[in-house]
Amino acid sequence: MEVTSEAATPPRRRPHPHLDQMRRTWYFFRRNTLGLVGLGIVLAITGIALCSAALPIPWTSVPIWCATDYGPADTLSGYPGNYTQICPTNGPIICTYEVSPPPNAANFCGDLWYKDIVRSNISFASIIPPTLSISPVSAGPMPLGGLATSSGSRTPIYNVAAMLARGSDWSLLFSVSIVGLGALVGLLVGAIAGFYGGLLDETLMRLVDIFLSIPTILFVIVVVAVISVNLPSVAGGDVLVKVMALITGFVIVWWPFYARIVRGQVLTVREQKFIEAARASGASKRRILLRHIIPNSVFPVFIQFSLDVGTIPLLIGSLVFLGFGAQLFPSIPFPEWGAVSALSVTDLQGDFLNSCYTPAIGCVIPWWQLLFPGLALFFFAISVNLLSDGLRDALDPRLRR
Repeated sequence: MEVTSEAATPPRRRPHPHLDQMRRTWYFFRRNTLGLVGLGIVLAITGIALCSAALPIPWTSVPIWCATDYGPADTLSGYPGNYTQICPTNGPIICTYEVSPPPNAANFCGDLWYKDIVRSNISFASIIPPTLSISPVSAGPMPLGGLATSSGSRTPIYNVAAMLARGSDWSLLFSVSIVGLGALVGLLVGAIAGFYGGLLDETLMRLVDIFLSIPTILFVIVVVAVISVNLPSVAGGDVLVKVMALITGFVIVWWPFYARIVRGQVLTVREQKFIEAARASGASKRRILLRHIIPNSVFPVFIQFSLDVGTIPLLIGSLVFLGFGAQLFPSIPFPEWGAVSALSVTDLQGDFLNSCYTPAIGCVIPWWQLLFPGLALFFFAISVNLLSDGLRDALDPRLRR
């Protein structure tokens, strides 16, 4: 008996449904140009965060530098003609000069001296501008400039580039953990309340109203204050406890927003025809909820998630701006993008702003302290928004183009 070619051909293996779904999602996602741009920026930030986590730098701080303000003896600084090494910190020293290096400059700082910002013989030694040249000779000590905790001379300063690199993992940790846990709790509570309804729905929604009435910043400040009192001496382990307390404080007041969004979506999805078909086929309530209701109600969460991730660093910066960063993390400044942005704003006071009101001095504003942390927050927020919008279009069959 002759065997036909059809009988000799082995049956085609059925593709795995989950892998097939991932291929379809990637196919629709890669057609979204802005979504790919957001994915690229997120991957770049994640790579920087992973590299910074492996740097041999203390994970709670960055190296402290100290600027000098050497000047001729006849200037307002009152320094003698020869430089003597005076610095209030044990960290590295950046030698700066106002007019010309001192005669004995070769005996200090490896003969590496950098021109300081001077306005009418008034020097701001703590202002270290960014590097304007990639030449090794004129590279400068800090590529993106320095961040000073005060406007006085010879004050401790920090490398903005090192702080942004070292703070990338902290920003990702806080943003993803706070918003992710809040979205997960809100998703479960909103789905259960909207699906079962009745007394359970009423009880959960009144609980949501109670938590929505709590001011976010005020509640987190209370948590920070309580933890700071109970943990006065901060070591490595205590910092972990305070980090977890900060994340918990935000999550407690963050999940109700997602619960309301998901509940409204579930009330619409549970009346659809495919839910009636699932009930008619004998599917249990648990299966309907987990396999049909939640997957079709999760799309609005992506939008809210993208909006919230970018606001977490700003809220942490608000705590630092209000003065609670020192209680939570005594190693100031804390290498987190929101904290760096807040410190760059609080630094614009004293001699800096007073110079703007004195025409003889001229306005001295360290613009790089505001620009580079602001750009980091901007790109982080916009990339998450673009990525989330692309994923929502790729996962939701009703929005695929």
